[in-house]
Amino acid sequence: MFKILSLFFVFAISLTCFAGQQIKLAVLVPEGTSWGTSLKSFSKEVETATVGEVTFKLYYGGVAGDEPDVLRKIRIGQLHGGIFTGKTLGEIHGDVRSMEMPFTFYNNAKKASATLNKLAPEFNKGLKSKGFVGLGFYEMGQVYLVSTKKVGNLNELKGIKIWSWEGDPLVQAMVDSLELVSVPLALPDVLSSLSTGIINAAYAPPLGILALQWHTKIKYLVDFPTAYSIGALLVSTKMWDQIKPANQLKIMEISSKYIRIANEKSASENAAARDQLKKSGVEFVSFPQADYKAAASVRTKVIEKIKNSYISAKMIEVLDKEAK
Repeated sequence: MFKILSLFFVFAISLTCFAGQQIKLAVLVPEGTSWGTSLKSFSKEVETATVGEVTFKLYYGGVAGDEPDVLRKIRIGQLHGGIFTGKTLGEIHGDVRSMEMPFTFYNNAKKASATLNKLAPEFNKGLKSKGFVGLGFYEMGQVYLVSTKKVGNLNELKGIKIWSWEGDPLVQAMVDSLELVSVPLALPDVLSSLSTGIINAAYAPPLGILALQWHTKIKYLVDFPTAYSIGALLVSTKMWDQIKPANQLKIMEISSKYIRIANEKSASENAAARDQLKKSGVEFVSFPQADYKAAASVRTKVIEKIKNSYISAKMIEVLDKEAK
């Protein structure tokens, strides 16, 4: 009789663990954007594929807070996942930021994409050790510096007042190595700060520059990519472990499909955004070829500042090998 009761309780607990699950996912992108539409299609396909056993509740447009807020809410169980960009990914697992090491890929977006695909399994392993399952990496594109002042080379950047994410070790290391003046601001404050002169410069992929309306306040884009920006769709392992293994596989397959489509669109939309920036009157400034060698020296300084304290020496070594 005891064995029968034991088996009954084990079966009951199993049913509870794998009951229908709703994943609360928060993102900064607005609902009406291509990314927002893609997420909605992704969630509907997951619901259909799992016969309603897994559903998503999506919080668009930052209504659940910015990335640090979302991360905090996930850790206390109010949310289960979100799309995070480099700085927040670094707070979870610093080695992921190796992909955004300045002056690694320059204009070679294809090499950056191939390197991300190769390193993704290692990044996912690290993220899982910190309590998150990675459902895929977004390629947000090459990052460009935009400015209200014209600069003709790396040396002329010295003293430029540039917006930076507060508490971002990688960006701070780059700012210090280039001898810029860091001005930490919340993202929504960048536009007005460019207008008032609190800052002279900011940085983002072309699509972001347009979306954030920075092109209405700046005059120049330095056509010399500083880094390659990424993001990731993450779900807490606590929630993930409550989902049936068969459904986990389905979610992974579906997310892989939609993120691949999103990355293809990102590449074409960033190219279109560059053209739009030119049409809007933004002047593209080219740096001399000699600055590629100078940028390599800056990269070395950045590595010296963050190696082992933020990104492991091993991951930097792996990155350098793959990025050659």
